[in-house]
Amino acid sequence: MSTNRTRPAGRHDRRRPETVPPQRTRVPRRVRPHQWFAERLLAVLSGQRPVHWMLGHTIGEAYDQLAELAPRTPLGSCGARPVIRMCHGAQPVPGVVEACASIAAGEQIRAIAFRLEQGRDLRWRCAAVELGDERLHAAASR
Repeated sequence: MSTNRTRPAGRHDRRRPETVPPQRTRVPRRVRPHQWFAERLLAVLSGQRPVHWMLGHTIGEAYDQLAELAPRTPLGSCGARPVIRMCHGAQPVPGVVEACASIAAGEQIRAIAFRLEQGRDLRWRCAAVELGDERLHAAASR
């Protein structure tokens, strides 16, 4: 009679399962460096984060490029929160990733290109960034 209390409702046989079926475990996808950086660059270029948030994540002229682009970039001014629609990266040589992403903000779509370089400490840092043709205008105005 005690086995009747442990059986699921509607089950009449006295067999017990021998083993528990294996459960599918979800392995979290690793975020690739260019995807992680695209999100960070978007946060800075849309005004969600200050430029100095990228200080430890940039090398060379990349920080100066961000400092010039961020105040003039209209990504955060169109009302809709910008999102990354697509992000692709290519590794031309070990330790370098060249990436591009498309950013949508409402009806507006912009392109961003950036280069990542891996240091001796194995950390990835942004070495260059361009937003559409903004970098060309910034270099011409100097």
